[in-house]
Amino acid sequence: MNDRPIGVFDSGFGGLTVARALIDLLGDEEIIYVGDTARYPYGPRAAEEVRRFAREIAEYLVRVEDVKMIVVACNTAASVALEELRYDFEVPVVGVIEPGMRAAAAATRNGQIGVIGTTGTIASGAYQKVAAMLHVAGGVHCLACPGFVEFVERGELDGDSVHVLAERLLSPLKEAGIDTLLLGCTHYPFLARTIADVLGRDVVLVSSAEETAFDVRSILESTGLGRRIPAKGVHRFLSSGDPVWFSTMGRRLLGPELSQAEPVVFGG
Repeated sequence: MNDRPIGVFDSGFGGLTVARALIDLLGDEEIIYVGDTARYPYGPRAAEEVRRFAREIAEYLVRVEDVKMIVVACNTAASVALEELRYDFEVPVVGVIEPGMRAAAAATRNGQIGVIGTTGTIASGAYQKVAAMLHVAGGVHCLACPGFVEFVERGELDGDSVHVLAERLLSPLKEAGIDTLLLGCTHYPFLARTIADVLGRDVVLVSSAEETAFDVRSILESTGLGRRIPAKGVHRFLSSGDPVWFSTMGRRLLGPELSQAEPVVFGG
């Protein structure tokens, strides 16, 4: 069981930030990454639809790929489906919301934390619930940023169009006086330079990727599921959309580990 892979999934490319953190921190572990690019973006979709997608992918990872753990590297899916997946599957299921909020709470100096995410994530109230559970003091200002995911999925990570959109969407957070911004979508770190330009150098940007990887390591250690025989992990990447585009774009975002992507089909 220890030598089984860790399954990671996202609506598209965003979860590659989490995969990158896992590869860097847990070099012995094998990763199977699923990007559901045939059905992205998840953010505008109904919660029940996202729950169905998440369950289909989790079922595939457990039944077909025989993973020992699932990392829901999609904030939208984690916000509506995490607890259900934890109940329905025997393997540990890790999300990105709590690790991200924990890191943001540790980073803030004035207690004013901004959270940006997809429409679905923000509408779920998941970050507010986690902030209350963690007893985060100060203000948590949540803001939906429709359009950001689409820019990343097209590979448009900078330029005038994304900068103008960021200026418009992020202005309420500038007015709120935040000093820390939690990137509540795993796609958003790819836009970090533009976001930082808009908000200014005094605002700290926090990604959940590294903190999630630390959580995974902790669970592997506490459950005894870590690999017992040290070996450089072999990683596989699957796409429900065009695998050629996924491998081309994904290699640009992740690095050389993503040499090619395999096709995978879900229910639709």
